[in-house]
Amino acid sequence: MKKPLLAALLTLPLTACISFGAEPPPSLLTLTPTSPVAVGQSQTASADRSITITVPVVPQEIATARVPVQATATTVAYVKDAQWVEAPARLFVRLVSDTVTARTGRIVLDPGQFTLNPGARLTGELRQFGMDAASSSAVVVYDAALARGEGQVEKRRFEARVPVGVINAASVGPALNQAANQVAADVAGWIGG
Repeated sequence: MKKPLLAALLTLPLTACISFGAEPPPSLLTLTPTSPVAVGQSQTASADRSITITVPVVPQEIATARVPVQATATTVAYVKDAQWVEAPARLFVRLVSDTVTARTGRIVLDPGQFTLNPGARLTGELRQFGMDAASSSAVVVYDAALARGEGQVEKRRFEARVPVGVINAASVGPALNQAANQVAADVAGWIGG
């Protein structure tokens, strides 16, 4: 009985030295819609008034919780102490879904509800979601593909840039939120009511 107790006591000081990852920043970034869905809003629609929106494909540089900075044409760095609360692609798809619902009145389904009635389908690639050092701006580029019906697919690129004075942990969140909301509003306008 003394040996296990002694072993436990000897390993106790080591637990303070062991780290399983970097310390998180003091706060985490998220996206908030400028066109939120009304609380308690009930919707009913036919197949032609519903749309399924999927999480976009992303390149490796933004498949992380860190905020990328395109430092040069061939190098990427990350903003110190700036980190998303979850993967940017998931934050972005929720923002687009809320914006489409609020601005078009369509019922937005996620792929888990796809079997109910998929309606139109929006897929795409979130090509850029970070900062550009050369222009000191937040950049969101989304290549969207919209299948409105059988055999009919439309594709469009959406882009928004929001200038920032200095690229740091305090400036990137609001700037990327503004750029993402602009892209989401443009997507909603394209989808239509």
